Amino acid sequence: MNRLRTTGARVASVALLLAGLVGGVQVARHQDAKLVAAESAAATEQLLAQRETQHAAARAARAEAEADAAVKAQGVAKTAATGARALDKAQAKAVAVAKAEAKRKAEEAAGPVPFDGPIPSSCNEFSGSRKIGCALTLTAGFGIAEFPCLNELWDHESGWNYKAENRSSGAYGIPQSLPGSKMASAGADWKTNPATQIKWGLGYIKGRYKTPCGAWNNFQQNGNY
Repeated sequence: MNRLRTTGARVASVALLLAGLVGGVQVARHQDAKLVAAESAAATEQLLAQRETQHAAARAARAEAEADAAVKAQGVAKTAATGARALDKAQAKAVAVAKAEAKRKAEEAAGPVPFDGPIPSSCNEFSGSRKIGCALTLTAGFGIAEFPCLNELWDHESGWNYKAENRSSGAYGIPQSLPGSKMASAGADWKTNPATQIKWGLGYIKGRYKTPCGAWNNFQQNGNY
């Protein structure tokens, strides 16, 4: 009877021990599972943080690249605009030069404007612009004796060529007006009309030297008038 009780007690102790052991194992497993879950969550959080950092770096790099591209595009646009303005100026200059050349050629092609005034018989020994000059000398109130002086003067200045131009000084026409545009006071056709040039020249001589012979004397002494 006592032996049965002892055996039962031992069995109960063993059972209790086994139960405790099983319980401990289960607790340990539960704790391990919690630890694993915690480590997994931490790893996931760290991975997410790393990815967010990478994404942020990628966004920053993309923004920097876009900014660089915008700056380069602005530089290209500015260069293109500058080039366009330079091209426009060059084209405008070329057009202006072409127009000026066309105008010059048209004026040259127009030839001298014919003289429609009276020619005194005393001037018939001359021809061309000299004949016109002789007639206008008389019309200006100078005697025929003054014309030889005028003839000598403008022979030296221009050879009586209404298109004569001094490239270095800019003097132009039969009287070598400096600048030639001064002769516009005698007529808008001063470039192509010998009579207009001669009228202006005679007016200049009268105001400065009184007579053609006075102008010719000054030319002989000083090389100009």
